[in-house]
Amino acid sequence: MQEADVVDISQGTPVPRSASHNAVPHLLPSITALDAQAWRDLAGRVVEPNGYYLPEWTLAANGDDRGRSVTHALMAYDSSGQLTGLLPVLSCWHAFRLPLPVLVSADPFRSLDTPLLDREDGLQAATSLLAQARATGARALLLRDVARDGEAMQMLSRAAQAEGLKPVLLRGWSRACLDATRDSEELLRDALGGKRLKEYRRLMRRLGDHGEVRFSLAQTPEDVARAYDVFLALEASGWKGRRGTALLHRPELAARLREAAVALAARGACEIVQLRAGDEAIAAGIVLRHGDRAYFFKLGIAEQHARLSPGVLLTLELTRHLCADPAIKLVDSTAAPDHPMIDPIWRGRFAVGDVLIPLRPRDPLFGPITLALRGREALRQRAKQLLKR
Repeated sequence: MQEADVVDISQGTPVPRSASHNAVPHLLPSITALDAQAWRDLAGRVVEPNGYYLPEWTLAANGDDRGRSVTHALMAYDSSGQLTGLLPVLSCWHAFRLPLPVLVSADPFRSLDTPLLDREDGLQAATSLLAQARATGARALLLRDVARDGEAMQMLSRAAQAEGLKPVLLRGWSRACLDATRDSEELLRDALGGKRLKEYRRLMRRLGDHGEVRFSLAQTPEDVARAYDVFLALEASGWKGRRGTALLHRPELAARLREAAVALAARGACEIVQLRAGDEAIAAGIVLRHGDRAYFFKLGIAEQHARLSPGVLLTLELTRHLCADPAIKLVDSTAAPDHPMIDPIWRGRFAVGDVLIPLRPRDPLFGPITLALRGREALRQRAKQLLKR
């Protein structure tokens, strides 16, 4: 079946078939072909951290047959050949099944797509990433789930504006984050109040009826490997297991992420936290680390203890743990906006958005592209609302 043109219904401007999904990322290297050590070195020098774009995690998340074949990388280098910028990308066809000449930041979990930019040469790196995207024939670069107010986005905006290009915010939202520089007890009192904290202490005592309650950290590769399997079982015991979306139902992906978690633990970039009652695991969560930030990736709880709010109890202990760590300043919850569990506890807000950057000044195709992507997002949000009902 032929692909129809995408039309701006307000202006009647078609996106021609010649500007299809075939026009873009084949000119870029696959992420599997990148020098992992150069990638790790860049991650240690970035202007803004992103634990989800550490090489071990990115390669695991995009590591199935399809991901390896369609996930490429925009890269920037300085005059000495040192890697100074990196952004994994897909074509718009592979991301959305839309035949648009757009490169889209790659992240199957929709976690955080902030590019890695060298702190010493970030503006030049941002300029080079845009130039490389343009050289593929793409007409726009879509950054999904990017930190809107972060330094990396500021540098990309400056690089775009220097070329007469104006980025467009397609959708913006905020999610919970933790200011880990604060005293944890003061922060929790401010967020929850004395009455609710007293109730959570009561639930912790109730949990103690099943054995001594302990908050534990898995930080060595060996401990993380064992704790990861505990997390998988807990996640699959709840609604994600019933819906079939738990990682345990995707064994190849679960195995790749397990390897990534173990490898990152060897570099101090991953830990798994657990709440146990006696010998029983009640809740577990995966936490990534990069620079002065941490990222709460996923949480699994023992469904049979749901009435005791194990996810909340684990999050309270995680809050105390991370606030006590001088290396961590901010923790991204990676949660959906208005999340009912974590929003009342972590009252900070992390601004995230989908930002579309044109790659040519006054490009007549940019308007139709913007309209098509906004229309797709509107349909996606409507579908999510209907599913919730």
